[in-house]
Amino acid sequence: MTEHSAYQPGLANVPAAESSVCYLDGSIGKLQYRGYPIEVLSDKSTFEEVAYLLLFGQLPQRAQLESFDAELRRARPIKFPLIDMMKVLPETGHPMAALSSVVAAMSMFYPGDHVADPKFRRECAVRLVANFPTVVAAWQRIRNGDEPIRARADLGHAANFLYMLSGEEPEPLVARTMDVAMILHAEHQMNASTFSARVTGSSLADPFAVAAAAVGTLSGPLHGGANEEVLKMLRTIPDKQPHLVRAWAEDRLARKEKISGFGHREYKVKDPRATILQKLSQSVFEKHGATPIYDIATELERQMAELTGNKGIYPNVDFYSGILYEKMGIPTDLFTPIFAIARISGWLAHLLEQLQNNRIFRPSQVWTGKADREFVAIDRR
Repeated sequence: MTEHSAYQPGLANVPAAESSVCYLDGSIGKLQYRGYPIEVLSDKSTFEEVAYLLLFGQLPQRAQLESFDAELRRARPIKFPLIDMMKVLPETGHPMAALSSVVAAMSMFYPGDHVADPKFRRECAVRLVANFPTVVAAWQRIRNGDEPIRARADLGHAANFLYMLSGEEPEPLVARTMDVAMILHAEHQMNASTFSARVTGSSLADPFAVAAAAVGTLSGPLHGGANEEVLKMLRTIPDKQPHLVRAWAEDRLARKEKISGFGHREYKVKDPRATILQKLSQSVFEKHGATPIYDIATELERQMAELTGNKGIYPNVDFYSGILYEKMGIPTDLFTPIFAIARISGWLAHLLEQLQNNRIFRPSQVWTGKADREFVAIDRR
């Protein structure tokens, strides 16, 4: 029987796999994909290039990237029955539920042996990365009574997604901002949804089932959706004046209430992704005008640095992402699906790694119930 001393709630700090996909040192704010710093990738790469890096382990040569990008563009359209399926879903349903439903159904249209057939495995990876934006954009259109917009093969991954949402080609700054936001959300080691993907993949379930399981895990409010909560929270702060923001924060801390967007289980310094997103936000706001909620956010960060910085509580990636998406005109309930659009590349990288030396997950437990109980007939209970 497992000893109680071995039990770690939530498997906190318990290694669940050996991996070369993502390196994270939260004590100094270091985040790397396949050994490349996130600061460098967000500055010099595109999402397509980062997706290739995550999936195949190396930065692509020019011909490899062009070929991969062409595969993604060809794979963007989804089957008409999947569109018809979305049209009969309740328009009040959450986009994450629609995404999970459609992705799970995709396996019925694309059967194959992903375990033994590397060609099929690659096709599945390309299709999922390419189709996530199409599904999310289609659902946004359908639930508002509009027909989905066809993908444009002349636009990059991020720009095409924004085009399919609105029908308008995004300006370069906005497209690049979304591209970098996707890079920042593409991978983050063994979080809950990634663990879910690896557990499902360890049973040799197909990649579509793996993706649906990961989406389902991400839909939970303790994992995805934090940037939505940040916006709700910031709207409760009455004004950006420093003394009012500080009073609000002090009151919240005194009542031991969570301040959304601050603190991270892994980071004891400011999340490097938050730093990059903040710079992106500044560029967008300088060109298109700042919003009151951004001004409140920056003042809250200043006050929190004085109040909780000594405890290692700093902004995480969710603090600025929702503010940025809202400025770009994206509905709040699409924030987590955008997270999934980016993270599918990381989930698939972990699936491919899991399959290399697979062993099905079967953790133990700590028994807390009674044993050897006597069965009592129903008329004597």
